[in-house]
Parts: sequence; structure tokens; C-alpha cells
Amino acid sequence: MAKQLDYPTIREIFTRFRAHEPEPKGELAHVNAYTLVVAVALSAQATDAGVNKATKELFRIADTPEKMLALGEAGLIEHIKTIGLYRNKAKNVIKLSRILHEEYGGEVPSSRAALESLPGVGRKTANVVLNMWFHHPAQAVDTHIFRVGNRTGIAAGKDVIAVERAIEDNVPVEFQLHAHHWLILHGRYVCKARKPMCPNCLIRDLCPYEDKTL
Repeated sequence: MAKQLDYPTIREIFTRFRAHEPEPKGELAHVNAYTLVVAVALSAQATDAGVNKATKELFRIADTPEKMLALGEAGLIEHIKTIGLYRNKAKNVIKLSRILHEEYGGEVPSSRAALESLPGVGRKTANVVLNMWFHHPAQAVDTHIFRVGNRTGIAAGKDVIAVERAIEDNVPVEFQLHAHHWLILHGRYVCKARKPMCPNCLIRDLCPYEDKTL
């Protein structure tokens, strides 16, 4: 784990990220807040590409809690059986759909506590929804962000909550809204787990990672 970087260095890093991609977007396909919740819940231990393939037809016929309940668990399974842990995920999607229908009038709540109370929705999922749909500067720390944060010193921490706090505490406010997207994309396509692509890295000269690739 690298030492936490200083403020000027972090500012320069995110200035470069923004210059390279001013409006980074999440890669999970969705059409509204509800389908975003479902997509993120399905993405646990699965790739965004795999989830998008499975939900392409699903979201055409079930883009609200009510339509998902009408489809039913068995019908949902037929659409998502290519995704890992699909049976348990189907149960959770039906349960959260029923809660949204009965307790929230079919609307997705905009508070972290309410989102986290839904079956299959943890802190990371809640933060993704808060950030991508409600435009809150919430930091959804996944394996990519955890790795990049610690490897580079942008957001050092021993667990995901610590890394989330480090982003909130150390990244300038003007970059907070898009911070987690920049870090995810950097981890997914450049700062990879096994073979980081250091020669192509925008921040190579600012990164303290000792095992840089040539």
C-alpha cells in the first residue's frame, strides 16, 4: 500500500483524468433509476458486459418494479441465468421490487439508508445509484478503486470504507462527482491487477508504485 499522496499531486492527477475524459460514464446499461438498481445488484461478481447482455431484453419488458413482479422470479431467471449467482440475485430483485412497489410507490429512494435496506443492495450499490442517477458525490469503491487507490496513493486504506473516506477527504471537491468513474476506468483499462499498462498511464510520473511495468 502506497503512502497517501499530497493534495497538489492528487489535484494534478484528477486534472489529467478530467482533461482526458471530461464526462466519464458508468458502463452498466439502464433506462431509469429502477433498472440501474437492478443492474448494479446483478453485477456483483459479474462483468458489466455480461450483465448488459442479460438485461438488454429484460429491461424492455420489465423496467419498473410492477412489471418485474408481473414477470415473476421464474421469468426473471430465464433472462439472467448467464450471470453468476443468478438464483439468489433473482430472489433479491423480486424482493426489492416488492418493497419499492409497496413502500415507495414504485420509486427508487434517494437516501443511502433506504437503498441499503433493499435486499441485495449494499453500500457500494447504493453509492453507485446515488452517484449515477441522483448525482450525489458518493464514492462506490469496488476492487478496481481499492487497488488503484492503494497502489497509487490517491486513496490509501485497509478496507473499502477507509478508501471511500480517503477519496472524500483527499480528492478536491470539484472532482468528487466523477472521481469513482475515473478511478474505475483507470483500474479496468490501465492500472490492471496483474499487468498494469504503465507505459500508457496518464499519471505514471506522479505514481509511487514500485513495480511499474516498462
